[in-house]
Amino acid sequence: MASASSTATVSLKGGVAPLRAGEGTSFLLRRLHSLSGIVPVGAFLIEHFISNAFATNGPAAYTKQVELLSSFPFVFFLELFGIWIPIGYHALYGFYIWYRGESNIGEYPWTGNWMYGAQRWTGTVAFFYILYHTWHLRFTGVHLLTHPDAAFGKVQLEFQNIWIALFYLVGIVAASWHFAYGLWLFAAKWGITSGDNARRKFGYVCFAIGLLFVVVGIVTMRSFYQWPLQPVHGGSGMEAFVMR
Repeated sequence: MASASSTATVSLKGGVAPLRAGEGTSFLLRRLHSLSGIVPVGAFLIEHFISNAFATNGPAAYTKQVELLSSFPFVFFLELFGIWIPIGYHALYGFYIWYRGESNIGEYPWTGNWMYGAQRWTGTVAFFYILYHTWHLRFTGVHLLTHPDAAFGKVQLEFQNIWIALFYLVGIVAASWHFAYGLWLFAAKWGITSGDNARRKFGYVCFAIGLLFVVVGIVTMRSFYQWPLQPVHGGSGMEAFVMR
């Protein structure tokens, strides 16, 4: 008589097999994706939140911080190789991982699957938020690298549109979540936190980090409403409205 184990049929859904060391370039690319989310992308996110928080001290303090960042030597190459290329790689390879992966949220509503889905969606929102934020502030209207004194007023003008302000709020929450949970994943994947107890405790730390980012972002946004509209010199069209 055939045993039950030999006659049973096991149905497995297709997906991405777990990566192990030595399995080609995929392992290296995933490691680089994980690392780039912390350094330099995560480090840039921290710096960006801190720099924007200078707005809480008023337009003069914000202008001074923008002047400092724009005065770095070889600023174009620093941004290209230290920010834009790493963000581009992290985002595009993240989309590829999502395309090849399978979360099964509907069929297996486990916490890990929900967290996987949330990480992918918050990354998507953060990516398009960064694209819009960069395009509008850096490549439309007055050029902030040559006119840093217009930075505070340009952000104020943008926040006069309630839908754009809400989009900024959603982007801040998404970026904060994505970084905080990405930090937890990085520690787990790289063996920094070993064991369920260590990962659970570090999860509380990462949750606190994400919450801190959200609070700082909201307080920073609020500061742009607390000051009178500042002039945006060198602008045209809608930006000229700020000067009247």
